[in-house]
Amino acid sequence: MRTGILAAGNFIIDYVKIIDAWPEQDMLSSIRSETSSNGGGPYNVLKDLAAMGVGYPLEACGLVGDDANGAWIQQDCAKTGINTRQLHHTASSPTSYTDAMTVVSTGRRTFFHQRGANAHFNETHVDFTATNAKHFHLGYLMLLDAMDSFVSSGRTRASLALEAAKKSGLTTSVDIVSTENPQFREIAESALPYTDVLIINEIEAGKVAGMNLKKGEAVDVDGCVAAARALLDRGVLQQVVIHFVEGGVVVSKDGAVAKQSSLKLPTGFIVGATGAGDAFAAGYLHGWHEQWDVSRCLKTAVCTAAACLTHATPSLGLRPVDECLNLGEAYGYRSL
Repeated sequence: MRTGILAAGNFIIDYVKIIDAWPEQDMLSSIRSETSSNGGGPYNVLKDLAAMGVGYPLEACGLVGDDANGAWIQQDCAKTGINTRQLHHTASSPTSYTDAMTVVSTGRRTFFHQRGANAHFNETHVDFTATNAKHFHLGYLMLLDAMDSFVSSGRTRASLALEAAKKSGLTTSVDIVSTENPQFREIAESALPYTDVLIINEIEAGKVAGMNLKKGEAVDVDGCVAAARALLDRGVLQQVVIHFVEGGVVVSKDGAVAKQSSLKLPTGFIVGATGAGDAFAAGYLHGWHEQWDVSRCLKTAVCTAAACLTHATPSLGLRPVDECLNLGEAYGYRSL
C-alpha cells in the first residue's frame, strides 16, 4: 500500500528580517532581528508535517545549487527525517533564496526573491517509480519557470508531472504563488485536470477564476465558494480549498460546501505570517492523507496556520497536531 507525501517544486532559503516599519521610497527602515530558515511551498509543507509528528514518510523533490545553501537544505531535511533521494543538485545556478521583510507591529510581510535553481526544475526531475508515496504535492505554480513553460502540446510541464503522478497511482495537490504573470490563468488551468486538491488563497483563486473575491479589506466568502465551483468546472478533480485571513472554504466535486473560520487570536500572538499559507496546506494535506472528513481537515488547517504565526520563520512555530488543535480550544474561532 502507498503511504506518505512526496512534495516537489520550490526549495528555498528564506532570510527572514523583522523590521520596525515599511519605509517610503528612498527612506530607511531598521532591521530588529534576522534569521534564516526553510522556504518555498514543498519545503515548508514537509518541515511543517515533520514538526506535526506525522507517522508516514516525507519525501523532497527539487533542485538546489552546489553551494552552501544547497548543502544547508540537504542537511536540514536529513536531520528532520525528510527523504532527499530526489533532491537534485546543479552547478549552473545558485540555490534559490528569498528576503522576507516582516513588519514587527503587524506581521505583514513582503518578499524579494532570487529564482535560482528552482527556475530549472522540471518534470524530468520527478521519478514516480522511485517512491511509494500516496500523495504528490506540487508548488508553487508561477514560481517554477520551467514547470510553468508550455510544451508543444499546449500543456505546461507541471501538468505533465501531475499526469504522471496520477498514472502512477498517487493523488495530487497544487499550490500557486501570488504574483503577476501575463499567463497566470493559462498556466493554472493547464494543471487543473490533473489536480485532485487545489489549495490556494483568495488572491490566486480570483486570478484563475477571473473574479474579485474581496469586499473592501475583507474576503467575500460567498464569492470564494462561487470561485471554487468555477475551478471545479474547469477541471479540478475532487476539491478546491481556498484559504484567507478569516478562515477557509472547501467545495467538493459533489457540490458539498464546508466553511471554517480562523482562530480569535489575542493581541501580540502573531510574531510573523511567513509560511502561514503553507502551514494551512500542511494541516489540510495531513487530513487528506489520513482520509479525514473535510470539516476535520479544515479545522486542522486553520489551527496549524495559527501555530505558524507564533514564530517569524515558516515552520518553527509548528507543533504536534494535537497541540495545534488545542490552540483552537484555547482561543476559540471567529464567525465567517
